[in-house]
Amino acid sequence: MATDDDLARSRTFSWDDPVPPLAASRQLDGLTYLRALISGDFPPPPIAQLMNFWMISAEPGVAVFECEPGEYHYNPLGLIHGGLACTLLDTVVGCAAHTTLPAGVGYTSIDLNVSYVRPILATTGLLRARGRVVKGGQRVIFASGELTDAAGALLATATSSLLVLRG
Repeated sequence: MATDDDLARSRTFSWDDPVPPLAASRQLDGLTYLRALISGDFPPPPIAQLMNFWMISAEPGVAVFECEPGEYHYNPLGLIHGGLACTLLDTVVGCAAHTTLPAGVGYTSIDLNVSYVRPILATTGLLRARGRVVKGGQRVIFASGELTDAAGALLATATSSLLVLRG
């Protein structure tokens, strides 16, 4: 039988249909599309709703997201699962690369290397992930990312190679 404490730990979320913004994104360069997501012209992608993170800025070669970790992100050891940090870092390095792409051009990760520096707890507070392009390219883009807590303490880092997809 569920207790009041169990009910307090339920979580629901909703998301918008991702197809219309994706179709519109093909007509916009990467930076313009990401800024439209930030301004609310397009809804956030479902993964952001699911994991409780959001984009706060996009500049040429740079993307920044924030996340409020919660108990629902915990792993079996009572720490925020490394997958949250990994997903945030994968997102910011990919979006940083996306800011450099013209309309109709996409990308996909070739690799992602994440190093965890400190544990993250639900009490850690607001997380900030920043990705930046280290070297742009026509076929491969190299990017790096950092995840910090609200005080700026480093929690995890990442490097990634991203394949540019044309047409």
